[in-house]
Amino acid sequence: MTPVHFSLTSAFMLGLMGLAFHRTHLLSALLCLEGMMLSLFIALALSAMQFESTIFSAAPMLLLASSACEASAGLALLVATARTHGTDRLQNLNLLQC
Repeated sequence: MTPVHFSLTSAFMLGLMGLAFHRTHLLSALLCLEGMMLSLFIALALSAMQFESTIFSAAPMLLLASSACEASAGLALLVATARTHGTDRLQNLNLLQC
């Protein structure tokens, strides 16, 4: 495994472990998701450059566009949650309560 692959894999795994084990605030969960998406974007961009094919060249841009949409939806949920509940702690959110 090359150092580049190791660093990308470890960045993705750190984001995944942060999402799995450190879920106290909604903002920290969103940051972990963004870190995972960024590591996937860099991995796709490096693989597209390595294969030198025009077929894979659009995949990193599509991933980046979907990541931007996911980030905007997450921030909208964060603002709505902070306005209604007064905090972004995930333990205070109850999906059964209106």
